[in-house]
Amino acid sequence: MTVDVEDYFQVSAFEGVVNSGDWDRLPCRVEQNTDHILELFDGYDIKATFFMLGWVAERYPGLVRRIVDAGHELASHGYSHVRITRQPPQAFSEDISKTRKLLEDAAGCEVLGYRAPSYSIVKETLWAHDLLQEAGYRYSSSVYPIHHDLYGIPDAPRFPYRHKDGGLLEIPVTTVSLFNHNLPCGGGGYFRLLPYSVSRWAMKRVNRADGMPCVFYFHPWEIDPGQPRQTGISGKTRFRHYLNLGRMKARVGRLLEDFNWDRMDNVFLSESDAQ
Repeated sequence: MTVDVEDYFQVSAFEGVVNSGDWDRLPCRVEQNTDHILELFDGYDIKATFFMLGWVAERYPGLVRRIVDAGHELASHGYSHVRITRQPPQAFSEDISKTRKLLEDAAGCEVLGYRAPSYSIVKETLWAHDLLQEAGYRYSSSVYPIHHDLYGIPDAPRFPYRHKDGGLLEIPVTTVSLFNHNLPCGGGGYFRLLPYSVSRWAMKRVNRADGMPCVFYFHPWEIDPGQPRQTGISGKTRFRHYLNLGRMKARVGRLLEDFNWDRMDNVFLSESDAQ
């Protein structure tokens, strides 16, 4: 179970209408929404991995400590949600090192995992795995093996694999294979769009037919139907972002009840990986 800790105005789909220089002047809702998620997880005795933006951690160090004190794993989502496809290697290297140190200083524990903003490790940015390993990360969860207009490596392995021999461990978001096609079933807008029964069936199929655990993700803003609405966005962006926000928290609750969940490091890392 994973949470990408970013606020509603930081999503990649709003890059064209929300300037990052204005973020500090916008009403932030990420702290209260993440606290609601912590309460939800506590009610089901679930431990999860929180991929947090450095920008958020810098402004809400108390939230960082609450996440860690509750027994969850803290991981990196980069500093300010800039897609890797928009960063040269040197800038990316500086970003991931800066963010890892910031998170570790705030939490008082080692940060092992990383998730790229908008799953932007694609075929053109596979070099990012090498830089993540050099920066001290032990795993990435940044590849989505599907066709998508913004991201995805459709022919990537569906389950954890090493980038090169002995390289960084990549843990893809879960897909279900049907008729030789990978279909998404690991969260996000797909989880809000499709009936819950479809997502449950797909994840159970992965558990039973593939014998593998699922990786699920969602965002704090997805349980917040009262968030400020953006103007000047396309109909497709509006549909993707705002669809079924009012139903999301209850759906996640059903997911927590129907499956067993744990932190990424506990599920996927061996003792040697975690050292």
